[in-house]
Amino acid sequence: MTAELTGGFTLPGESGYEELTLKLAKKWGADVIRDSDGTALSDTILNAGYGIYSTICIIRDHNEWAKNHMDKLQQSFLVTNPKTAVEPFVTFHLMSDFSQGQFSVNDSPESMQFWQVFDRTSNMEVSRRLWTYEKEAGNLTIQNAVPYHKYTVSFLAYRIWEEISMYNHVTNGWNKEHLMPVDPRYVETREYLLQWMEDWCAAHPDTTVVRFTSLFYNFAWIWGSSERNRSLFTDWGSYDFTVSPLALQQFASKYGYQLCAEDFVNKGAYQVTHMPPNARKLDYMNFINDFVIHFGKELVDIVHRHGKQAYVFYDDSWVGLEPYGKRFHEFGFDGLIKCVFSGYEARLCAGVKSVTHELRLHPYLFPVGLGGAPTFSRDGDPALEAKKYWNQIRRALLRVPIERIGLGGYLHLTEGYPEFCDYVEQITKEFRRIRKLHEEGPVYHLKCTVAVLHSWGRLRSWTLSGHFHETEQHDLIHVIEALSGLPVEVTFLDFEDIKNGALDDVQVLINAGKAGSAWSGGDAWKDARVVEQITKWVYHGGTLIGIREPSAVEGFDTFFRMSEILGVDKDKGARVCHGKWEYHIEKIEGLLPAGFNIPGESQIYLTDGKNRVLAEENKVPALTIRDFGKGKGIYLSSFRYSLENTRLFLNLLLYGTNQELIPDYVTANPYTECAYYPESKVLVIINNSEKSQITSISTEFGVVNAQLEGYETREVLL
Repeated sequence: MTAELTGGFTLPGESGYEELTLKLAKKWGADVIRDSDGTALSDTILNAGYGIYSTICIIRDHNEWAKNHMDKLQQSFLVTNPKTAVEPFVTFHLMSDFSQGQFSVNDSPESMQFWQVFDRTSNMEVSRRLWTYEKEAGNLTIQNAVPYHKYTVSFLAYRIWEEISMYNHVTNGWNKEHLMPVDPRYVETREYLLQWMEDWCAAHPDTTVVRFTSLFYNFAWIWGSSERNRSLFTDWGSYDFTVSPLALQQFASKYGYQLCAEDFVNKGAYQVTHMPPNARKLDYMNFINDFVIHFGKELVDIVHRHGKQAYVFYDDSWVGLEPYGKRFHEFGFDGLIKCVFSGYEARLCAGVKSVTHELRLHPYLFPVGLGGAPTFSRDGDPALEAKKYWNQIRRALLRVPIERIGLGGYLHLTEGYPEFCDYVEQITKEFRRIRKLHEEGPVYHLKCTVAVLHSWGRLRSWTLSGHFHETEQHDLIHVIEALSGLPVEVTFLDFEDIKNGALDDVQVLINAGKAGSAWSGGDAWKDARVVEQITKWVYHGGTLIGIREPSAVEGFDTFFRMSEILGVDKDKGARVCHGKWEYHIEKIEGLLPAGFNIPGESQIYLTDGKNRVLAEENKVPALTIRDFGKGKGIYLSSFRYSLENTRLFLNLLLYGTNQELIPDYVTANPYTECAYYPESKVLVIINNSEKSQITSISTEFGVVNAQLEGYETREVLL
């Protein structure tokens, strides 16, 4: 893969580093130069003949206007930590738990009508007659409190420091003014922003693409007052930062009922995406999505009238954007940009229709990474980071087309890291060659369509609620990371889809997650029609793969509703006096690769003696297979992404669909993978490990043998 091509690469430029910018633009084959938060592009860069992306975050960097309209800042509900009353009264200082740099109490009359005080011991709201608020001190006191009951206060707060600005300041040690987020829900804000957008476009004639750093509302990121627990709550899919008294009033007018603080703070758990959404939450999400679409389209229309394209960043203030929603096309965006650490995030971007897809690669050009580890600073190794990230992303790019890649951050930080600069050059060449292969024709897939079933369905395709490092404790994120590079078709279904016949074109159905979670499904499994449809589908030849606590819900004869198919269930304590089926570990030739690991889940038991147990831990079945009619039920007690486990998962898909375990166009070595492009007759082989690997691939043209160095990409013409 040594094709000397250019284009499809976006370089972050930097005023004051013109020579470096233009040198790396040539080295990396860039066709576009962009600015980053906190940087500018000089005339030398603007006039160098490149396309120009200009980054804007439409709701921040308006501090002068914001200071004169502090009641138009964005808001959110906060809930205090619980306090136990030991006297007939209890006092809360509302901000004691939260970052006073991020939040300020909104104690206006319009706001206070939505405040709520709860006796959490009795789970009852405390009457407003029994609490008072001292505005100057910021204290709320509950009178006639029941001794030894615990209480919480939920209140609205302005967000006085925009979260991404806050992160950038802390990460880079900036000494700059804190940027405040304005709320376009208010007419005055919208009028100001529309005029600002017009003026900005007119003042930037060199800009070819306006890169919206998302739109209006950031994912929830609540910072605490204690250094020991700085990040109180983070959820990439949360709508908690979209609320205001005006929004609540407009919602009530449209939907005919009033939301309250408890609908948002949810007993202190907030509306975490990992839990199944209720009807009120879905209504509110649709309400916000409708607003974001309408105002977002107005801004995009302005950009288009000025002869520029509009791209949107699928991170930061993306809430309400919903690229997998049915109405995303209404915005009129020309491109979608996603920052990626992993394969599933590349698929998350690539699966959105009708836009140019661009990946912002990592490592980001910051001194430290998201976890605080050094990158472009002492003890950092950005070249090694780039190799590991590209290794994850590359396998997904072999399966789906992406038109552009790029970097973000501060280009001057690359000085002194020539190995990193050389490796990025290699990445750009590999990317362009893979892109060209996709342009010449679709990639070959096995005859296997896999559907992932959870509460969100298509709306949360290829994601859970954040990056891999934020959701790694969930089995499903590991499953979709494995799937992101496998040669199978993947779709995402919700429970209504099941009832409406969506399984007709599916060969394998996956349900993975803890009981009660959105990923397992929670109360959706109480619907007998769901159980009936899946049971019928498996009986006639489908394969159900259940992981951790699939189909789990209380109230029936079994905890796993699909236990009849899976042949396993979980003891919640009622079966301590029951006998257990004995079993022996069976082997299926070639199914389990060396080095695979399936950690056990306690209290799992066989419902009868019909399962084949392939692995166990602590004498508890960890991997089982069961025939059910013409189909199969496969159970894994857990799943964690690794090269060995990814091959295991592919083997299970093949076995479940009655295919050879190493069919044509699948590598024999699990540390390697390949993709075949029939139109070009090109086979691309990748080594996913850091060590040299030998592999072979059966094709319709004969067997291909290859030895690849660590992380190597090899192209073979058949």
